[in-house]
Amino acid sequence: MTTGTRLLPALALIAATACSPVYENHGYAPPPDVLAQVEVGRDTRDDIVQDVGQPTAEGVLGEDAWYYVQSRFREYGWRAPEEIDRQVVAISFAPSGTVSNVERFGLEQGRVVPISREVTETTVQDTGFLRQLFGNIGNFNPAGLLDE
Repeated sequence: MTTGTRLLPALALIAATACSPVYENHGYAPPPDVLAQVEVGRDTRDDIVQDVGQPTAEGVLGEDAWYYVQSRFREYGWRAPEEIDRQVVAISFAPSGTVSNVERFGLEQGRVVPISREVTETTVQDTGFLRQLFGNIGNFNPAGLLDE
C-alpha cells in the first residue's frame, strides 16, 4: 500500500466528522413541570428563586418581571452557528410582590410566539416581553452622551 492510499481513509473520516453538526445550549428556561408548581397569586420572588432558580434577566422597565432564556445553536463546520430553538419564560409580578402571570415563548420561523400562558385575572395589564424590550428604542438621544 502506498502512503496516499493509507491517508485516503483518514481524510475521509476527517471530512465526515467536519460535516456533522455540533450543538450548543446556552442559558436556562425552566421545564413545564417546574412551572406547573408556580402558584399564580400566591408565590413570591423568594419562592420563585427557591423553586425555579435565579432569572436570566429582570424587567426592562422595572422589577415587575423576570425572564429565563434558553437557546440551542447548531453549527456545521465552517458555517456560522444557527439558532434552532429559543425558549423564553416570563414571570410577571404584581405590585404586592406575588406572581401575576407566567408565559412561555418560543422561536418559530424567526418570530417569537407564545407557547403557553397562565393568567388568574382578566384585569391583568399585559406588558409583553417584546413591548418591554423595544419600548425605549425611540427614546434614545445621542446628544445626551456628549452633554457635559
